[in-house]
Amino acid sequence: MKIIRLTLLILILSTVAQAEKPNVLLILVDDLKPSFGAYGDDWVKTPNLDSLAASGMRFDMAYCNQAVCAPSRNNLLIGSRSTSTGIYSLGFHFRRAIPLAVTMPQYFMQHGYHSAGIGKVFHIGHGNINDEKSWSVPFHPDKVIDYVLPESTNGELTKEEALFSNQPARGLPRGAAWEKADVEDGAYADGRIAAEGIQRLQNYEKNKKPFFLALGFTKPHLPFCAPKKYWDLYDPAKLPLAKNTHPPKGAPKFAGKTLGELNQYKPIPDSPPLSEEMVRTLIHGYYASMSYMDSQVGRVLDELHRLGLDQNTIVVLWGDHGYHLGDHGSWTKHTNYEQANKIPILIRAPGVTKPNSSSKELVETVDIFPTLTELTGLPAPQGPQPIDGKSLVPVLKDPAATVDDHAYHCFPKGGRLGRAIRTSRYRLVEWRPQMNENAQPVFELYDYKTDPLETVNIADQNLEVLEELKAILDRHPKAKSAKR
Repeated sequence: MKIIRLTLLILILSTVAQAEKPNVLLILVDDLKPSFGAYGDDWVKTPNLDSLAASGMRFDMAYCNQAVCAPSRNNLLIGSRSTSTGIYSLGFHFRRAIPLAVTMPQYFMQHGYHSAGIGKVFHIGHGNINDEKSWSVPFHPDKVIDYVLPESTNGELTKEEALFSNQPARGLPRGAAWEKADVEDGAYADGRIAAEGIQRLQNYEKNKKPFFLALGFTKPHLPFCAPKKYWDLYDPAKLPLAKNTHPPKGAPKFAGKTLGELNQYKPIPDSPPLSEEMVRTLIHGYYASMSYMDSQVGRVLDELHRLGLDQNTIVVLWGDHGYHLGDHGSWTKHTNYEQANKIPILIRAPGVTKPNSSSKELVETVDIFPTLTELTGLPAPQGPQPIDGKSLVPVLKDPAATVDDHAYHCFPKGGRLGRAIRTSRYRLVEWRPQMNENAQPVFELYDYKTDPLETVNIADQNLEVLEELKAILDRHPKAKSAKR
């Protein structure tokens, strides 16, 4: 009898201990730049993102570690910068480089959490796949390239649909760059991702097991497909256009881009220029897609609150990188410039963050892994992969706190690797040939106090600052060669 009572007591204490663990809801958003109401663009219709920001902390100087989907998601989910792994491309799976790496969801699973993923979490496509070791139950994917109108594809498999589903794409036609269909939210992937997320939350509320739930929303990634009602929120004639549409003076030509990725969709031309009408349609589509995604995030957060789970659930919203909308003549991402690398990070941690708080601390994607482990009382992650980030808990408790004096990111272009640091005032980019590291580097330097639009590379004009920033960059380990 005593043994039975003792066993029951142990089970009860175990259940209580599990219930006291904070849950984690990690919301990943594809191609989301910090251009919505919470970040000062109050003309953008994002009431749910704005409400989440108001309920916790907004990071105003947050940066990705590489402005492209797959490596950036690796940075988040294994806590390693691209320069630490040598993975700079879409199609190289991180376990080929670090077979025994422990991902963030895997780490939480090892510490008693139920770990689940829905939508776009790891980058699946272009030869890359999901990571089965990260999840307690099979991963629940959905489409990134998702059309409902026949004229968008002419009834054929399009090139981007094939690439994102790991099918041969050679010779396939282009799909539409945007779609404005009079359909319900569930007609597109983000509506379905939200519905599945809501179902999982309802199950968690019943079984009381602590959870790590990653929801990966696909919009505003191309193509800009969203229900018509979200397009109707905006007047394209009133949308702001890029203020500077030229590359920085004195910048190396290989550092920028024009229509790459965008021109894989119709009716985008292969090369510039774009008509003003097309520019306005693309910007319109980007923000319509953002508002659609915002509504789906809101559905999930509303259910989290209705179930009472919000009182013990840490919510993190993260954009995988920024986005060019014509600035510098560039579109999408794939550069080392501000618009491609600055990201939104919103964190609400019950009992830690204060409502309507914000920080100008320089933070990076890799900081999220150690932040979440400290917030949940877990041991700091030790790898075996490099853990490059720092916990942001001191900043969450005190917005004036400091954890670093710069953010670090990179991008390969033109056979060179551009390693970059962003301080509160400057960005330095060092370009070195990937096949000849002894060659003389080329530098870019921008002063955001005097030149917020990056119009002039001042690397040759401000040698004192250049040397100061080079010294900071030299504190970082040598970048690993690209895995091929």
